[in-house]
Amino acid sequence: MPMIDISFDTYKQLTLLRSSEDVTYDEVIRGLLKMPAAPTIENLKPKKKAWSYKNVTLPHGTELRANYKGATHVAKIVDGEWIQNDQAQTSPSAAADAITGNSVNGWTFWEAKLPDEHRWRLLKSLR
Repeated sequence: MPMIDISFDTYKQLTLLRSSEDVTYDEVIRGLLKMPAAPTIENLKPKKKAWSYKNVTLPHGTELRANYKGATHVAKIVDGEWIQNDQAQTSPSAAADAITGNSVNGWTFWEAKLPDEHRWRLLKSLR
């Protein structure tokens, strides 16, 4: 990694510009030079795809659940696919049918919990 020499007075001024110890000197200098933030490992990872169906988009990592005959069934959105019992499903209703063996309105059958949320919502509420 390249090093630069600065005077002690410059070092003190840069230190004063740090809002916390979590802010690096590189971040302070980038801010002063009006440069964008340096890419992080998280920013360099390819984004996982969301699942979309009939104008509803569920992000990667969305959890799904349904209660049927006393049992809880689960599914998850994984890189653009609705995965249930290691099988990709084409729609909420197809996923419900795989459980019940009957034609079911999947929008009222399933609940979803988005990755950044802590509560479950009926899938039809996301329409």
